[in-house]
Amino acid sequence: MKKATILFVLATIGLFLSCKKDKTSPPTPTSGYVVGKNQFIIKVDNDDREYFVHVPVAYNATTPTPVVFMLHGTSGDGNKFYNISGWKEVGEAENIITVFPSSWSYCIITSGQQNTTTKWNSQPAEWTFCAGQVPRNDMKFFNSIITELNTKFSIDNKKIYLVGFSNGSQMAGKCSVEMGDKFAAIVESAGSLYSTTPTVQTHFPVRKLPILFQKGNQDYGPGNTGTKAPMGSLSDLLTNPSSTLINGSIYNSAQTNVTNFGLNPAFTIAGDTNVVVTASYVSASGNSLNNFHVSLIKNLEHAYPNGINHPFRSAVANWAWLKQFSLP
Repeated sequence: MKKATILFVLATIGLFLSCKKDKTSPPTPTSGYVVGKNQFIIKVDNDDREYFVHVPVAYNATTPTPVVFMLHGTSGDGNKFYNISGWKEVGEAENIITVFPSSWSYCIITSGQQNTTTKWNSQPAEWTFCAGQVPRNDMKFFNSIITELNTKFSIDNKKIYLVGFSNGSQMAGKCSVEMGDKFAAIVESAGSLYSTTPTVQTHFPVRKLPILFQKGNQDYGPGNTGTKAPMGSLSDLLTNPSSTLINGSIYNSAQTNVTNFGLNPAFTIAGDTNVVVTASYVSASGNSLNNFHVSLIKNLEHAYPNGINHPFRSAVANWAWLKQFSLP
């Protein structure tokens, strides 16, 4: 009896200490995420692909929540744009889940020069892969993220949006064609759907959706400078294929989208030439969700403006535009 009593007491003490330890240990979320910053790794075609997610404090697992993807540019990654884009702050303020995927690193050729850097597989583009490189299926990556998000969070699948910057914006343009059934609306910043023959249809969208393309009036690409495009010149930039201002990118983007998304080529322009002016196109068939907008931002070089690198806060303005749309 005495031995049994001692064993019982020792067992009781052990159980007490174990319970005390459990109470003081950091909790492990059973839902697989924490409020704030999360890093997730997902297997896609045998590659470990990375993405970051910001979960706002006000997130409620019983309420379907909108989602915004933010794609970084060349040489960047998801963590960089988690920190600098301004989207996690908008996500916190507006109670939306914000997602920051990382692209793959490749050897690429640009203007005859080779270098290794991160890139989205946004082909066709003005750069090519080096021989032997295997382009990753980024569409499959994004679809896999959406599937996984639905296992971790309460997602409003009619309100998933995409924003891209530079090479990420070119990727957003590609997604506008191939993933219009997943994204309610798309913002392309400093890059767009690319075509070497912008007046010939080469892309066939799965859905004709709302798209906003924004670019600085002195954006000549990473590290480049040039003459500022006058803020009053947007109409000419949209219609003049010979214009070299900001590399003629406004014309290429507008004509490529008009051709491939069945837009009325006529447009209207509104805004403040001291800040932003915007040209708007509507569907040639009357589809209210098929529209395209081109914004010219004053004194902006090649950057996603976040209120620090430029007074304009794109994430705030982009969300005000995006949130009016949902998948039909």
